[in-house]
Amino acid sequence: MMQHNPNKTISPAEAEYFFDRDLSWLSFNERLLMESERTTTPLMERMNFLSIYSSNLDEFYRVRMPALTALHKLHKRNKLGEAATEKHKDIAARAKDLIAQQQVRFGQSLHKLVPELEKWGIHFIYGKPLPEAIMPQLKRYFFTYVLAFLKPVVLHKHKATFFPENNQLYLAVCGQDQDQKEQVLLVNIPTNELSRFFELTLGKQQYIVFLDDIVKAHLHLLTNLKVEGSYSFKVTRDAELGLDEIYEEDVAAAIEKQLLKRDMGLATRLLYEPGLPEGAVNRLLDTFGLERAVVMEGGRYHNLRDLRAFSVKHPRLYYQKWLPVQQVITEPFLLDRIAREDLLLHTPYHAYDPVLRFFNEAAIRPEVARIYITLYRVASDSKIVNALITAAHNGKKVVVVVELKARFDEANNLKWAKKMKQAGVQVLYTRNELKVHAKVALIEIEKEQQSFYLGLLATGNLNESTARFYTDHVLLTGQQEMLKEVKQLFLYLQSKEIRKNKLNGKHLLIAQFNLQERLLELIEREIDHARMGKAAGIIIKLNNLEERVLISKLYEASTAGVQIQLIIRGICCLVPGVEGMSENITVRRIVDRYLEHGRVYVFQNGGRNDLFLGSADWMNRNIHKRVEVCFPLYDERLKAELLELINLQLRDNMQAVELDANLQNVPVKISGRRIQSQQAIYKKLRGV
Repeated sequence: MMQHNPNKTISPAEAEYFFDRDLSWLSFNERLLMESERTTTPLMERMNFLSIYSSNLDEFYRVRMPALTALHKLHKRNKLGEAATEKHKDIAARAKDLIAQQQVRFGQSLHKLVPELEKWGIHFIYGKPLPEAIMPQLKRYFFTYVLAFLKPVVLHKHKATFFPENNQLYLAVCGQDQDQKEQVLLVNIPTNELSRFFELTLGKQQYIVFLDDIVKAHLHLLTNLKVEGSYSFKVTRDAELGLDEIYEEDVAAAIEKQLLKRDMGLATRLLYEPGLPEGAVNRLLDTFGLERAVVMEGGRYHNLRDLRAFSVKHPRLYYQKWLPVQQVITEPFLLDRIAREDLLLHTPYHAYDPVLRFFNEAAIRPEVARIYITLYRVASDSKIVNALITAAHNGKKVVVVVELKARFDEANNLKWAKKMKQAGVQVLYTRNELKVHAKVALIEIEKEQQSFYLGLLATGNLNESTARFYTDHVLLTGQQEMLKEVKQLFLYLQSKEIRKNKLNGKHLLIAQFNLQERLLELIEREIDHARMGKAAGIIIKLNNLEERVLISKLYEASTAGVQIQLIIRGICCLVPGVEGMSENITVRRIVDRYLEHGRVYVFQNGGRNDLFLGSADWMNRNIHKRVEVCFPLYDERLKAELLELINLQLRDNMQAVELDANLQNVPVKISGRRIQSQQAIYKKLRGV
């Protein structure tokens, strides 16, 4: 077997065999634009895809641009020297070009949607003069609601009397004062206090107006300047929390403190409306110290993630609603059913009810002694956490591992952690350098002086809100040997003193312990089968694929003749279809009404098909810096069901694209029956 060193560095010469992760991220964002351009997608859903695109781009500038900058500085100092520095400069330049191209497509797509909406009596006022027919209502709204939140500030050169917060919207108003001196007035757009859109219905006509345009239309009431022009702008700031020197006992207080500073982070981008005079741009840069930020023109409107913030009354402009399929539970208690046989949920096609029922029953059943759970992203109104609090009130020992470092969910997780502590729940926080990303829960039952376990293992967060639109898999099981390993994991998270070999079990694949090693062994087994002339194949479904040791092993398997089919929603650093390296590997992306989120690994194993589900993408952070749990499916009936769902996705010729060796999204050629996999999966699970 080939030996792999997880810490091996890839030389610049080898780097050509991997896509850059940031360019790949932007390639996925292009896939969202493709969906917004698809005429078969309902109009308001196309608008929603534009919203998601805009949100992703903001995150790119908050999360990845600071990382690129840091890498650039690092490589200037390390032994790779000039070659690595030039490489990162090249990637940053290509990323900027890609974003510029995508922004053009974004504008074109949105401009096509506006007249289509008008056919339905929906007037989305985008880059047009405000209709005279609604000006009285807009004026009334401005004086009654908007004016109270406006804080105009004159921009003084080299003197920052004003701090532009992260991704908040502002107007730079250019004009002359009474002494005919050029001035710049800054005016905030109060989207934190008011809706981004003012909606009005006159007869059968619906009008939707940007708050930005309402403020612009009344600027003459805010200043004595002779206004020459007003231009929107925003500053995007680094989202990273400064936790480098925080110890475990300080983590909650430290995160709470750092959250207050997040929107004050270093600027990574200044985005402004075209036409803003160069002198005004330079004044913004000088006054606010934005010299290191990426400076770029955008459109007239920013923060277009808000496009999902308005709704229309025409159901045909949205996806037809699919009612979740209810699992039939004939026993009085779900826990009794799980003790008898495994239950596998495919959410959101299946209702989330059994997950909630799992915790609700555990909270009241007298024989349940202990409950253990990991929480990564908690719903804002979490029924699961409320059940845990009830269980603690009922005298059960409840142990909850709360990941406070789940990006952008820190405050919500911290809120729930405090509530659970007050209720007597034992709340554990993870070390600063380690995230617990596993999605597992365990119930310990004591009955007739014996203990046994029931467990929940999932691919997605235990969050009933996101479960409505993230596709995931949830296994409810009573398989004792596997659940004993789950118990060992919780004991490790509680004490951190348990020997690591205790977590190197026969069933679970756990990052930090045996995940990468076992994956390499499973791929190697397929290589051995291929070399012996046996059937050999691998199917991997992930959100993101980056880790180079595992990618290299897939390349090795491809050259050995193993057929490898990948379904990768987002980042993919593996280059498919290259002769002599990856000619037996295909990569496809599926974007549809639901966000593909489940992680599935299938190893053919001579026709026996070993299936694993779990929380782990194949990213550096997941493999090396997090606690992840992947778990096998043993029930042959459930294995067959899951394989059927995966095969529907591999045959999707409507919503799938294939990634080529140039990082392009290539639509799948339609031959034979048209298959839209999400619709086909829903029909199958409904029994249609």
